[in-house]
Amino acid sequence: MRVPEELLEVLRQENKFIIASHINPEGDALGSSIALCLALKSIGKEAHVFNTDGVPYLYQFLPSMQLIKTSLDGLPTWQYCLVLVDCNEPDRAGIEDYRFKLNIVVDHHLTRKSFGDVKWIEPESAATGLMIYHIIKDLGIKIDRDMAENLYTAISIDTGTFRYDNTTSEVLRVAAELVDLGADPARVAIRLYESWTYNRFKLLLEMLNTMELIKIKDIKVAFTHITLDMFRQTDTTQADTENFSNFPRMIDEVEVSVMFRQTDDDAWKASMRGKGAVNLALVAASLGGGGHRNAAGFKAEGSLEDLKARLIKSIEDNINQ
Repeated sequence: MRVPEELLEVLRQENKFIIASHINPEGDALGSSIALCLALKSIGKEAHVFNTDGVPYLYQFLPSMQLIKTSLDGLPTWQYCLVLVDCNEPDRAGIEDYRFKLNIVVDHHLTRKSFGDVKWIEPESAATGLMIYHIIKDLGIKIDRDMAENLYTAISIDTGTFRYDNTTSEVLRVAAELVDLGADPARVAIRLYESWTYNRFKLLLEMLNTMELIKIKDIKVAFTHITLDMFRQTDTTQADTENFSNFPRMIDEVEVSVMFRQTDDDAWKASMRGKGAVNLALVAASLGGGGHRNAAGFKAEGSLEDLKARLIKSIEDNINQ
């Protein structure tokens, strides 16, 4: 993986950075952001990490997670370079109303946007964390234990803990190096998969009880949903749904799993996970979203039944694409 020299030069020459990631952050966004911030600080740069939603309970084990700010108040942002991580448009990070000295984008999502003065978009990368690893290495910065565990978590999440088809030999080599540098695979796995709150588990049960299987041409698609009432009844939030869309995909014959979660009275967010029969990035793009072939999503307004019908049509159009 080759880091653009223009990006490295900006990171070397500039001294003040704000690192931001997308709303409803997961492990790749958070781990990548924290690791880059620690790396820049270690060479004397001023660096801040921003996420409008903060750190969900699931990720509060991340080393140096306290660096993440939920407000930019008091910072003269126009004096700072923005590094937008794991997304490629400012409204995805809730910073569209701010002005920065320079806009940098580091992302691995297939759907490209026009935003950014300096951009490194690498759709073939398994995780943004893998790209941040290469940036840190190419800057000649020594990766310490805290950086290593954040990067390991980032890569682990986006490869399904090395189960997805984006798990390449490079991913495994980098992960092994991060373990040698102090990342603790058992600790990360326990915190990610065996440290749920009881309420989160109740929400999962509620979601699974909504599951319906639909055959679209020759493939089976599993639909689930979570309503605002279900969040209220289980005393949970949107952040508690991370990875929920993966569960129906565990069924052998299911090729695509779709989870709709209600975000407002007439608004929904769809998270899609697949096994390769459908290019979900194309499906999401047709509905105003984006992502990867086997992991994508979109937001839309309307009734749940109407959104399902639109999604079914898009899946039909993109089978074997």
